[in-house]
Amino acid sequence: MQEFTLHDNFDLSKARIDYQKELNPQQLEVVLNGEGAVLVLAGAGSGKTRTITYRVSYLLERGVSPDNILLLTFTNKAAKEMLSRVETLLGWYPKGLWGGTFHSIANRLLRIYAPELGYPSNFTILDQEDTKALVKVCIKLLQVDTTSRRFPSPSKVHSLISYVHNSGKSISEVIESKYPQLTELTGVIERIAQLYAQRKKEADAMDFDDLLLKLRELLSTNEGIRRRLSQQFEYVLVDEYQDTNVVQADLIRFLSSEHGNLLVVGDDAQSIYSFRAADIKNILGFPQTYPKTKTFRLTTNYRSTPEILSIANAIIAQNKNQFKKELASVQPSSDLPHLVPANNSAQEAQFISQRILVLREEGVPLKEVAVLFRAAFHSQALEFELMKRDIPYEYRGGLKFFERAHIKDVISYLRIKTNPKDEMAWMRVLGLLSGVGLATAQNIAVQMKKLNSLADLFSSPIKIPKRAQSGWNLLLKTVEDLVAGNLPSDLIRTVVAGDYRNYLEAEYPDFMDRLEDLEQFALFAQGYTSLQVFLDEISLSLDYGVLREEDGISEEEKIVLSTIHQAKGLEWTAVFVMHLIDGKFPNERALEEEGGLEEERRLFYVATTRARKQLFFTYPITSGYDTLMLSQPSIFLQELPDTLFEKILLKTAVKSFASHSSSNKQSWDDEGPTIVFDELGERVQKQIPKGMSFLRNIDEL
Repeated sequence: MQEFTLHDNFDLSKARIDYQKELNPQQLEVVLNGEGAVLVLAGAGSGKTRTITYRVSYLLERGVSPDNILLLTFTNKAAKEMLSRVETLLGWYPKGLWGGTFHSIANRLLRIYAPELGYPSNFTILDQEDTKALVKVCIKLLQVDTTSRRFPSPSKVHSLISYVHNSGKSISEVIESKYPQLTELTGVIERIAQLYAQRKKEADAMDFDDLLLKLRELLSTNEGIRRRLSQQFEYVLVDEYQDTNVVQADLIRFLSSEHGNLLVVGDDAQSIYSFRAADIKNILGFPQTYPKTKTFRLTTNYRSTPEILSIANAIIAQNKNQFKKELASVQPSSDLPHLVPANNSAQEAQFISQRILVLREEGVPLKEVAVLFRAAFHSQALEFELMKRDIPYEYRGGLKFFERAHIKDVISYLRIKTNPKDEMAWMRVLGLLSGVGLATAQNIAVQMKKLNSLADLFSSPIKIPKRAQSGWNLLLKTVEDLVAGNLPSDLIRTVVAGDYRNYLEAEYPDFMDRLEDLEQFALFAQGYTSLQVFLDEISLSLDYGVLREEDGISEEEKIVLSTIHQAKGLEWTAVFVMHLIDGKFPNERALEEEGGLEEERRLFYVATTRARKQLFFTYPITSGYDTLMLSQPSIFLQELPDTLFEKILLKTAVKSFASHSSSNKQSWDDEGPTIVFDELGERVQKQIPKGMSFLRNIDEL
């Protein structure tokens, strides 16, 4: 027998919570009228978490039983935060409420219903290491030849299979669109995927993707269970709906099918995770999937100044596939965002570093400053500059530049050129070769101690096991090229041009990003003529990182360096968005994908809306270090009216404005306000007459 709760008209005056006082009109409308299919378009900084929390509290105050409410989120932290807020508002914990991530809810349900799919209720959940190990077993069982050419690593194969499951596409489709270099291996990877699924089933095990896939299978094939669960969940609420994939969208549809009370909150303007198989069509097509949809917009922004929101609104207005909305600020007016063209990446890094120190002097804590970038390698010059200036930073979205595996790999190659007896460098280099395990690497590294120069390797008898001979021969070719080279930048490119590129391609799904890291590393090295000096400075920079941690610097005293993807959902008083040049942001590879340009623009929008009071856009005019290759500013900057920002011009430093020669003058034809900063990064002139700008520079400081 099924139960259905009847709710009387709820008298707000008797509620524990003063909804009308604590919510703005837009939020209140959602909370009070969230019956049926509801799409809440929540702009950045508009209080979406607050709205969901109060909606759940309102339902509970109306008398809805906690176990009739399902709240789906993308992180355990978000679920716990919402339930904690509900408890605070109500004064009691809603025991029995189903709140958590898609995967955690799926796990709870499958522990009950897994036998319907032929699994025991005590099935095992495989973690990342488990899945990698099982894929490796499958490759071995299928006797795949991984030596004739570098075969994709088990982690890369599993990453591909996972994307297939979450995107609803076939292996051949995914390889064609995302991994074209693996086209000839399509059949092999399909067999690996089949055996992988079979071995999991035989072991009564599921990986993370299976939790969602098996629950969808259960709900789509077992009408009784689908009806039972959808009758239980009278109200289904979903956070960050723009980030759902096709599997998650299906689960939501099944679980809300009986009562039809589905409230989803999201912002199509912040849909930036297509690389994880998130599908923006889920939110854009919501009114078509649920024809009686009520749409609400939360556009009151509590985070950013009106000037920052003017930029944000202008950015996203360029997208065609979107729900139109315009954010309005409740914050007081402040300075315009700043646009800062720099001569090169080094000068861009100098400006950002100096300006951060000025912000600190002005009373902005370091923890309230963030530098955001499209890709990890964009921050390399800045990281080095921050270390030189003793500005502590926390890196999010990965490891700091010189701590990344591929950077340390290439540094190890350079170390064996300067010191062929460097056992640890040899261990790292040898560990990259096919057929070389730890014991073999140790044995070979010991033999290297008799070398006086790297060239001696070709005249010294080195014992190499037969299984490692192919990899060793490829290494010798790279070593031969290293012996012939001298300049650090050339040596880095020599390593990458050898077998190491094949290693990256086989090992990592993001190998193209790593190759770009290494090219930036080579560009950075162009400032050096001595390999020893170059390696010494890098070693000292790495030691700096260790010493800073030992000195006890807390996160409270560090600025944040972050990829934009990692910064979503966060905010800071001052934000720098750097390296805004065409070909880098928007990312060229993203432009090759359907909807890629608009997603890149949404990413720029997300970066902009992280700032509360101060926002800086920076870009280098030339690429590399002291090269003459001109770069165009990002098309996203070119789309914006000049009147929306102030331009900061950086030029050759002079002792005084009165002693300028004609060479210190520059014609500037662009319209819009312009300001000048001195060597301390402090404003010295508010407005410069068009056509005659006296400018200060920072590149000699």
